[in-house]
Amino acid sequence: EPKMADVTIGADIETFVKRFPFKATESQLNAIESIRNDFKRGYPMSRLFEGDVGSGKTAVAATTIYAVSNAKFPGKDYGNLQTAYMVPTEILAKQHYENFISYFNHLPIKIGLITGSECKIFPSKSDSTKPTKISRTQLLKWVANGEVPIIIGTHALIQKSVAFKHLAFVVIDEQHRFGTLQRQKLTTKSPEGNSALPHLLSMTATPI
Repeated sequence: EPKMADVTIGADIETFVKRFPFKATESQLNAIESIRNDFKRGYPMSRLFEGDVGSGKTAVAATTIYAVSNAKFPGKDYGNLQTAYMVPTEILAKQHYENFISYFNHLPIKIGLITGSECKIFPSKSDSTKPTKISRTQLLKWVANGEVPIIIGTHALIQKSVAFKHLAFVVIDEQHRFGTLQRQKLTTKSPEGNSALPHLLSMTATPI
């Protein structure tokens, strides 16, 4: 069965949550705990996460992504597992990218941005507090070799040229704005020879 490492919530997760620019609510902590429990079930999660605009869904997603980026597949000693975070517009992608930089800027974790018009990497070599624009070719190379654990983007993420090394988690924001085939394409981005399907978290502010 496709399987991912046991991702547990420990003191490091509590420290991460305390960095939010607001106090985490009980509902947010419960959502993190529920997703963490799904990670431990031994088969890929497929969860719909609903919450009003401004309710902190992005912060919950960031926390679970942090947990994944610190986990490894059972019995294998290699770099960070990867997360793909797909949003419907370039404006949203850039907003989430800035949010994630604020959540992760104290950690040695690279974050990539890929849209139809630009690619970025955080941190920049010249300034560790800021992202920098890079070529699409360079970003895709780093994503393919597993050097970038967190990749945020638009539907550009599902283009054939985008390949991951250890894709373990897929987050789709405003999932109702993507078609079924688009969502499915992202969850089948694991490399050849890797039968493990990534966990899937679909987020929406629209009642289904």
